[in-house]
Amino acid sequence: MRSFTAVVNPAAGSDPAARLIPVARRLREAGAEVAVEYSRSLEHAGDLAREAAKKGHVVIAAGGDGMVGGLAGALAGGDAALGILPAGRGNDFARQLGLPDDPERLADLLLSAEPTPIDAIEVTADDGTTTVVAGSVYGGVDSVANAHINRLTRLPGSLAYYLGPLRAIATWRPVAYRITVDGETREERGYTVVAANSGYYGYGLHVAPDASVSDGLLDVVIIKHAPRRLFFAVMRELPHGTHVRRPEIEVLRGREVRVEADREIPFGGDGELLGTLPATIRVLPGALRVITP
Repeated sequence: MRSFTAVVNPAAGSDPAARLIPVARRLREAGAEVAVEYSRSLEHAGDLAREAAKKGHVVIAAGGDGMVGGLAGALAGGDAALGILPAGRGNDFARQLGLPDDPERLADLLLSAEPTPIDAIEVTADDGTTTVVAGSVYGGVDSVANAHINRLTRLPGSLAYYLGPLRAIATWRPVAYRITVDGETREERGYTVVAANSGYYGYGLHVAPDASVSDGLLDVVIIKHAPRRLFFAVMRELPHGTHVRRPEIEVLRGREVRVEADREIPFGGDGELLGTLPATIRVLPGALRVITP
């Protein structure tokens, strides 16, 4: 019988403590030990996850994509298993993995499924700061939108993820990017560059529909410069993944990506702002052990 430590982000958008109650009840009814820890920050959440891993516990990320990414950074390269209780505003990594919303089904999965090796992402800024995340790293209009969304904490996820991008697009000027994928460099003017392990980001946008969390590669999605009306057409297609058919979209694949910009552009990962471009992004094949369907 497994033992679990749920690391809860009390500030997540869908009340993770309440969502955890029926899951923890079913785990305990099955005879499992369940500890619950509340995090004060992502750094603190990582410390809690490492302590739980030392005890041999399955670590449950109870929160959104930021919590999942934060615990992925704490556990990458180790033997601990990571479970996910989707309780944030976006839950895009859980969507990629196909995790059930039903508490009983999720608890049964945590009890019985074997951990699956999946890839993670390591991103290093030019100041030497290195962060590990699970889903994607992005720099452009989406990271500017990310900054707006993070300030709209009192709004429900759907509204915040609608207003944030609108504010970002309203003041956007195209960026001249220099993008190097596995040693091959190109220059493009555009809206954003996304290095994706998971296909989803930004509240259900299927930005990289062919991305796999276990292929040892990143899908690099470039949304090139286009008139704003075409960009809004791309935005309408993003939830369905059909935007990749457009000539304004280019998808590359590789193990290491270097992204530079002609002005100061923030970059983010898994819903958290991490720094300012340039940055070097690498895939970490099989670095995580995650309980998935």
